[in-house]
Amino acid sequence: MPRITLDRQIGNLKDEILLLGSMVEQAVLNAVKTLRSGDMQAARTIYDDDSLINDKRFAIENAILIIMATQHPMARDLRLLAAMLEIINELERMGDYGKGLAKITMKLHGQGFPISHAKYEEMAERGLKMLHDALTAFIEGNPNKASMIPQEDDYVDDLYQQIYRELMDTMIKDPAFIDQANLGMWAAHNLERLADRVTNICERTVFISTGEMLEFDHTDDEEDDDEDDDEELNEDS
Repeated sequence: MPRITLDRQIGNLKDEILLLGSMVEQAVLNAVKTLRSGDMQAARTIYDDDSLINDKRFAIENAILIIMATQHPMARDLRLLAAMLEIINELERMGDYGKGLAKITMKLHGQGFPISHAKYEEMAERGLKMLHDALTAFIEGNPNKASMIPQEDDYVDDLYQQIYRELMDTMIKDPAFIDQANLGMWAAHNLERLADRVTNICERTVFISTGEMLEFDHTDDEEDDDEDDDEELNEDS
């Protein structure tokens, strides 16, 4: 197949990945808003619409596999397609965090958290900006920009620790808030993990350009356990 055709197919895949990223960003943003508003109907919509994110991910994956099977890409093209498979997996998992936040809103039944929602919203804002920047770096093929983004994860981690300490203090002072505080910790955990997954996307962007798989620092090295716990939280009641 002519090179121009392969380039067009890869360009279409990038457009679809940007669309998937936009869907994830909107889901997480809307889910965080429901934590403050307690809007159960909106939370249920976000929860149900996660299937659309999953469908989009699988459609992109299928298109990538078809290109890999029929075009036999070599060198940088192969690295790009392999990285795309990883990136859409990261995006799908971020969508799960939005779903998890919506589930937390439904479990709260309008009670809210026993601390301010401001830090949750700041975590989401920071994490989603990281995601937007990471996808921009990926589309541009800019490894230098991608390598700078993970530094912002330190700020998200700091917010997570602040929330954790506030919730622990709240539970100690008044055990009546234990259930709400526990859900508050899950919400912060989801947002912290979202930022960690942005770092993974940045690693793949560097890999595409250099062929070298660098691992940026992660503060949470128990990813497999996190995924199991997140799945348990996200299961239907």
